[in-house]
Amino acid sequence: MRIEAFGFPNLVRLSVFAGRSSAYLARVDHDTWTRTAAAVREAGGRLISLWGTEEPAGTFVISAAYALEDGIVWLQSPAGDVHENGYPDLSAIFPGATRMQRAVYDLLGLGAIGAEDTRPWLNHGNWPADYYPLQKLSSGAERFESREADYPFVPVAGDGVHEIAVGPIHAGVIEPGHFRFSVVGEKVLRLEERLGYAHRGIERLFQQTPLLLGHRLAGRIAGDSTVAFSWAYCMAVERAIDVRIPPRAQWLRALLLERERIANHLGDLGALGNDAGFAYGLAAFSRLKEDWLRMNERIFGHRYLMDRIAPGGMATDIDPRGISAMLTQCEQIDTQVRVMQTIYDDQSGLQDRFAGAGILSARVAEHFGVCGLVGRSSGRKIDVRVDHPYAPYHEVRVQPVSDDRGDVAARVAVRFNEVYESVRLIRTLLSDLPGGDIVKLIEHEGAPSCGVGWIEGWRGDVFVAVETGADGTILRCHCHDPSWQNWPALEHAIIGNIVPDFPLINKSFNLNYAGHDL
Repeated sequence: MRIEAFGFPNLVRLSVFAGRSSAYLARVDHDTWTRTAAAVREAGGRLISLWGTEEPAGTFVISAAYALEDGIVWLQSPAGDVHENGYPDLSAIFPGATRMQRAVYDLLGLGAIGAEDTRPWLNHGNWPADYYPLQKLSSGAERFESREADYPFVPVAGDGVHEIAVGPIHAGVIEPGHFRFSVVGEKVLRLEERLGYAHRGIERLFQQTPLLLGHRLAGRIAGDSTVAFSWAYCMAVERAIDVRIPPRAQWLRALLLERERIANHLGDLGALGNDAGFAYGLAAFSRLKEDWLRMNERIFGHRYLMDRIAPGGMATDIDPRGISAMLTQCEQIDTQVRVMQTIYDDQSGLQDRFAGAGILSARVAEHFGVCGLVGRSSGRKIDVRVDHPYAPYHEVRVQPVSDDRGDVAARVAVRFNEVYESVRLIRTLLSDLPGGDIVKLIEHEGAPSCGVGWIEGWRGDVFVAVETGADGTILRCHCHDPSWQNWPALEHAIIGNIVPDFPLINKSFNLNYAGHDL
């Protein structure tokens, strides 16, 4: 279904860039808000994100972004003021909206009318009762209580049922999250997650950041997705102020995005082998990832490529020697990863752990709107680079990778195949790299405006919506990590498995805590 078919009376097309990634903005009433959500669901579209904003007049606006056949539509609907507010619940239409709505309440005090699950999400009981970080009158100066409130996990009753609590602090260098298992013996009947421990107030920090410096903050939302978040932010800003960046910069951005994708897949493939008792896999892939990151440092000046993408283009160019070095490395990585895949496929112990573990059916994946790598491993063929190609992906075509099995083995196979596809893309990008400038210097002194960025990161699609001020400020910047859609699906993938398999299944999803808990 195309966006124009909805007949929004005040539909505004945000500036269009090279490629076929379009975005629209419309202001709607509550009735249209609900009817549109139902129509999007019926048409096979999906909810990308949901967030709230307090406007300068002290009134609230609720926003939702939907993916449809011809791009994104960003809907805004009035939601009252600080004294009386609310908006229609979407969780009955899009179950993935549940936690987003709970986060909106914690940040703004803006509730979803008719929602069943209204438990706190980001507020763990340490905030004052009248404190909402994104309300303009909430200074944050009140005394915070250093205690953790009890969280009402959903209980499971029955003979022999007991609970196992894991986290929020875990072994290893990973972020905090609490997992509550209801089990009989070692068989998992239910898993419920409690996240929000890594909340850092990112969205409020954006309001104190100059528009043309916000990419630095966006790039630090998730260290393993710095390219995806910084590119999405820059795309949103460039659309908002109608700036077209040089072709060479577009191609270099794609080069960095594919290098980020490969680095994370190499790390995950090693960790998945290790979680299944195959330590050699961890050693081999750790070496490959380290070589890959060192090349990033050598060519671009940063192992994880932070601050390489900036509004208007790129902060770093490459020379012919760098191109030659990366092409040589692509040959080596392609060959060595294929050898490792053969070893993984031939290891009966590995395959016994991978096959049939943590099955996420296509039906459950569709129910929650699962995206990215996890969705493609359950037959859900969603990739923004393919479905809504932004420059240069309308020229350098992506060959989509998917698997229908939905288990750990499928998610491992998709990672291997995405490494090969990204290597192919990097070769093409380097071989046909346009000449010319890498940046267009820009200043923003125009009227307030809006823009969106939508990038297929290695976990899934990263979304950024920006509302600018008239003097180069950020009125509101909302960043969305794909883990919002995928965390609830993990709770279903573990059902029927044994508790010791959870680390392996969890790693096969490898979702983001910090990016999820802005």
